[in-house]
Amino acid sequence: MPSIISVRGLRKSYASGHIALHGIDLDIREGEIFALLGPNGAGKTTLISIICGLVTPTAGQVTVGGRDIIRDYKAARRQVGLVPQELHNDAFDKVLATVRFSRGLFGKPRDDALIEKILHDLTLWDKRDAKIMELSGGMKRRVMIAKALAHEPRVLFLDEPTAGVDVELRKDMWRLVRGLRETGVTIILTTHYIEEAEEMADRVGVINGGRLVLVDEKEALMHKLGTKTLTLHLARPMEQLPAALADWNLALKSGGRDLEYLFDARAQEGSGVPALMRQLEALGIGYTDLSTRQSSLEDIFVSLVHSGDIAPGEAMAGKGGGQ
Repeated sequence: MPSIISVRGLRKSYASGHIALHGIDLDIREGEIFALLGPNGAGKTTLISIICGLVTPTAGQVTVGGRDIIRDYKAARRQVGLVPQELHNDAFDKVLATVRFSRGLFGKPRDDALIEKILHDLTLWDKRDAKIMELSGGMKRRVMIAKALAHEPRVLFLDEPTAGVDVELRKDMWRLVRGLRETGVTIILTTHYIEEAEEMADRVGVINGGRLVLVDEKEALMHKLGTKTLTLHLARPMEQLPAALADWNLALKSGGRDLEYLFDARAQEGSGVPALMRQLEALGIGYTDLSTRQSSLEDIFVSLVHSGDIAPGEAMAGKGGGQ
């Protein structure tokens, strides 16, 4: 799949000496949903602001649809729609007028049918004559998305799009993003909500301290870095593990009523599960039920934090915004 965004050696530093980005290399494929994860101050917003032409890089090159964001700014910028984290709308403007005006800012001819479709898709048509100040926070965010889509961009950046909205509206946003992807729009999503990335993304990038820690297919990432947990509900509680079980990564849970076994998700038949079950039978340890669980994207992120690849701190606990 061809890349619609190419980032090479991207660096951003400030007069204070702070380095926001350290030589980022990244390719975004056309038509994918790419989730960019990272704690506060990681560099997410700086990176997308540079790609969108809002911040000037110190070094490096960025192209959007083959257009350099510095040398061919207008052509590159026309291909990008941005929904910023903060809500910036003229409170006294009406919904239809502000979305229509946004299209005109990019030199696009008036297209009432397109604007109507966008507003219908975002459940805003019934609010088209309402002043933005009269809308709820969730509706205001939908207006921001409508404005970003008004000039028909090939790429849409969503910077923390569901921060501060309720669960139901968040699910509506997920459906909207999937629908946009089906029309061919490339989506780049920055989020603190790991379940958001796990639900929607095709690929995941993790950024921390201005460095891109990893980029991979979501499923491949979970397969490579994930673990599986086998939980056995014991017929009789145990106070401690027998020495004969020392070769397995076991832990007693729920007051000794549950036995948990963590194993490499990649190992499959070599995981040791059959041998463990045979050993439990030989020791006369019975169980009444069992279940397995694949690690989530959140588990993987926490694992990266604990391994030192990402500094501890605000480790994306689903609590809102940040860089």
